[in-house]
Amino acid sequence: MDLGGKIRKGDQRALAKAISIVEDRKHGYRSLLSRLYDENNKGQIIGVTGSPGAGKSSLVNMLVKEWRKRGKTVAIAAVDPTSPFSGGALLGDRVRMKDHEEDDGVFIRSLGTRGSLGGLSEACQDVVRLMSASGFDLVVVETVGVGQSELDIMKTADSVALVLYPSGGDVIQAFKAGIMEIADLFIINKADLPGVDQLKGELEDLLHISERFGKWSPPIVETISTENKGMNEVVEKLDEHFRFLVSSSERTERRLSQRKQEVTRRLQEQFLFEISPLLDRYFTHQEVLEQDPYETSEKIFQLWKKGEGTKRGEG
Repeated sequence: MDLGGKIRKGDQRALAKAISIVEDRKHGYRSLLSRLYDENNKGQIIGVTGSPGAGKSSLVNMLVKEWRKRGKTVAIAAVDPTSPFSGGALLGDRVRMKDHEEDDGVFIRSLGTRGSLGGLSEACQDVVRLMSASGFDLVVVETVGVGQSELDIMKTADSVALVLYPSGGDVIQAFKAGIMEIADLFIINKADLPGVDQLKGELEDLLHISERFGKWSPPIVETISTENKGMNEVVEKLDEHFRFLVSSSERTERRLSQRKQEVTRRLQEQFLFEISPLLDRYFTHQEVLEQDPYETSEKIFQLWKKGEGTKRGEG
């Protein structure tokens, strides 16, 4: 049986191997993803995002326990920041979820951001697709936690949970950055700390300002992940949101928007792959510094249109 067939059968070793192929963009990764593409996948994709220190990993760890009690299988893509110097990632989220290492119903994969500023690695959507194809009931993407550049999660998830905590920063600033607007569920974690009522009040005021008429109204749930409190309510609200998506046109609209963004990114990726030899060749001469960037980019683009010096192929 080929790799794709093994993944369809739920073989976790095959899934791990396929993720490595996709992450490293090895030859054949595109054809593998094409074979495994299935828009009718019924699993829910959940994004968990929020600023550093909010307790996202501990929260996800406890949520997985709740889902497993309900007989759900869960795959987790835990994204950790990649060092701009060494190119490595600490992968600390994997350490925090070691409670599930012996559970065959849970698959955890750590991913580095590899330079992406949006909280996700470039290959994250592909990894989520592989996990969905493997038949997991739930795929959870925990983002890197870089504050105001978390909007990439919109391109992947059905439901987005934004994790906040008392005294964790200016909610108004987060609202201006657009993070508040992508959330389908607000989770106030570490709810045993002072300032919970103030934070909840600020959230309610902001939600009132940005009321989504005729659409889903994001609930606010208080949790203490270290004490396993509030997990049941979080799971219930995420289930409720998914039912709302399926019963309305919202899921189709969301996935159409996600697909458009993904196709756009694929085109950009292919263009950069093909034009890189021209860039390398063009920037070997000091004369290029005398040209403005617009003139340079136009010249390179015209050379690319003529097919000069480009490379083709799958990659």
